Amino acid sequence: MTPRTAVSGARAYLAIVSDTHLGADPASADTLRRALTRIGAGTRPDALLLPGDLAGAGEPDAYATLSALLDGDIAGLAGVPIVPLMGNHDALGPFTDAFGTPDRVVWVGGARIIALDSTIPGHHHGRIEPAQLEWLGAELTTPAPEGTVLVLHHPPLRSPVSSVDLLRLREPEKLAGVLAGSDVRMIVCGHAHHAGAGALAGIPVWVAPALIYQVDAVAPAGRLRGVSGAAISRVDLFADTAVATAVPLGGASVYDVDAAERIAWMTERIPS
Repeated sequence: MTPRTAVSGARAYLAIVSDTHLGADPASADTLRRALTRIGAGTRPDALLLPGDLAGAGEPDAYATLSALLDGDIAGLAGVPIVPLMGNHDALGPFTDAFGTPDRVVWVGGARIIALDSTIPGHHHGRIEPAQLEWLGAELTTPAPEGTVLVLHHPPLRSPVSSVDLLRLREPEKLAGVLAGSDVRMIVCGHAHHAGAGALAGIPVWVAPALIYQVDAVAPAGRLRGVSGAAISRVDLFADTAVATAVPLGGASVYDVDAAERIAWMTERIPS
């Protein structure tokens, strides 16, 4: 796969926008539009991952708003593969009408992205059904040249926030049994509304921050708190590793310099 990112040696760059919680009101898409514009203004991603809770309450109009944005004329994103996923706030019927089945395989050059629906209708915690695990195991029997990224909504990890911890993926050991020894290089999920990282079956897990608001992971003792602020993230696949990076939206510029000039200046000063 020919590198297409600005990072030297990177094989693929996956942009991640999680937990948009769009409402029927088109104005609720303002932050999403800002996030997509930010992504589009940078290096073109090889795929855009949307790991669930696309709508706030499963409203059909919310998916129409999202589809219109994704199909719109945001510079830099035309033709980028989109990988949407069900979250616990989504409704299967409207989601399927807009995007098709939530379990899917998307190829980006030699890298494979597998989206797996972890939702349980009527509940906020998650589970992957035996039939899904069987399908996943069959898919993974053939390795991808650049490896696989698995996308879920519910993290298969504990959370430091008690409320989020209650709503995590149940029976992650069953998923771990399918993934052990496979070519999966990273598991990407959302749901928690806070960035996090861990591992399952020795595979890195990235919990993407949310677009709508963040859960305070260091709230005062005895309190649960959500705070304003939007963030996206990215995963870069290299030949020997995969790297996840949180990207807050907003903030004043501290420096803004020509990248090529600064890299050349720094390279000259690095001992060979």
